[in-house]
Parts: sequence; structure tokens; C-alpha cells
Amino acid sequence: MTGESVTSDDVLGALSEVVDPELDEPITDLGFVRSVLLDDEGVTVHLRLPTAFCSPNFAYLMVSDAQDVLEGVAGVGRVRVLLDDHHDSQKINSGLAAKAGYQGTFGVEAVDSLDDLRRTFLRKAHLAALERCVEALLRETALTLDALPSLTLRDIPAGRYRSALLRRRLAIGLTLCPAGRVFVDDDGTPIAPDAIPMRLRFAKSVRISIEGNSHFCRGLLATRYADDDGTAGPRIVDVRSTSSVPVRRVS
Repeated sequence: MTGESVTSDDVLGALSEVVDPELDEPITDLGFVRSVLLDDEGVTVHLRLPTAFCSPNFAYLMVSDAQDVLEGVAGVGRVRVLLDDHHDSQKINSGLAAKAGYQGTFGVEAVDSLDDLRRTFLRKAHLAALERCVEALLRETALTLDALPSLTLRDIPAGRYRSALLRRRLAIGLTLCPAGRVFVDDDGTPIAPDAIPMRLRFAKSVRISIEGNSHFCRGLLATRYADDDGTAGPRIVDVRSTSSVPVRRVS
């Protein structure tokens, strides 16, 4: 039996830690959390995506991560996470319930491991964060392109761009030492000075792609779920025997 101390805010707070692997944004911000049900056994969460044909590996990663973070909420009880309206909903939901894992769920269709997929998108998120930091410095300070080979983490001023870059570096195992070079490859090896302009251009293309996909997906979600404009918060229902919380929306 789930305790009364667990609230819908606890559930949504945990779900906010789940980041869409392609868009690099929390699924709570993207509108992918459709509903939250709290009952005497635990919590049931329904997730949704902008289209029925969103990549199955992305879909599985999102649902699996949501299951993991909710199981980490103290006193939550039984956790059920279900994906709605996707062409592989039944397969994903059944595989997750059976704890079959990604490859056990998709069998021969699982070409890459889930860890490889996660790594790929974490690296893309790092490149986008790097580009935002560097472009801001080039735009707002006296930093020049010639100085980029010696740019270190201590040279980046505090703020959301720096915080995001440090989070992304931590996620892929790069040093957070203030003396650490900003322009390094995925293994932490400094990039040759003559290769940095190309690296920055590539990082910009990755950042633009991520931001463009995010905008596109928000539009598709709003169109697909036009009944609530795709932007309303999830439907919250608390039917625990000692609860008096009514059905509500989280805006």
C-alpha cells in the first residue's frame, strides 16, 4: 500500500528527471506525461508521444527510465508505467511489465543496445551545450576563435549555459576540473587546434537539429491531442482510501 506521504508532486518531480533522449528536455516539460493515478497499491503513469511512429527505441528508453525513477521514490508502492497510442505500445508495455529488458522486448529488432543509444544522445546533448557556451562567449566577450584551443572550464562564466555543459560532461564521463579543456572529443582527448572550427560547426548543427526537433514535436503533440491542445498538464487522479484529492490538471 502506497503511503499518503507520496504526492503527485513527488511523482512529477521524479518524472522531471526523465529526459527525452533525442530532444534533451524533461518529458514533463514536453507534455509526454498524460496522466498520473495514485491508488492504495501504488502509482500508474500513462505516457504519450507526438506520433504513433516515433522510434520504438526512443519510446522504450523513455518508458524504462520513467519506471526506474518512480521505483526510486520512497514509499511509492507498486509502479506501472504505460505508453499510449504507439504502434509498439503493447510490446513495450508487456516487455517492461515482464522486466524483459530492451533486447528481450524487441528480440532481433534490437540492433543496438540501449546503453549505446543512450550514449549517442548524451554525446549530442554535450555538443549542443558546448556550442551554446562558446557562441555566447564569442558574442558577449572579447574571446576570439584563435583562443578556443586553450579555452578551459574556468573561462566559462557561471550561469545556465555553464551548468548545462557541466551536467552533460558529467553524464558522458568527462572531467569537471576547472583546468579541463572545453574542446575535447568523446573520450576527453583535446581536439587539435586546426580541427576546432569544424568541431564548432558540427556542434552548431547538432544544437539546431535538437532545437528544431523539439519545436516540431511540440507542434505534432498539440495537433495529435487537440482535445487538450497537447499543452495541458497531466491528469492527476488520487483514489487512495484516505485521500480527498479530486481529479485535477497540473498546469
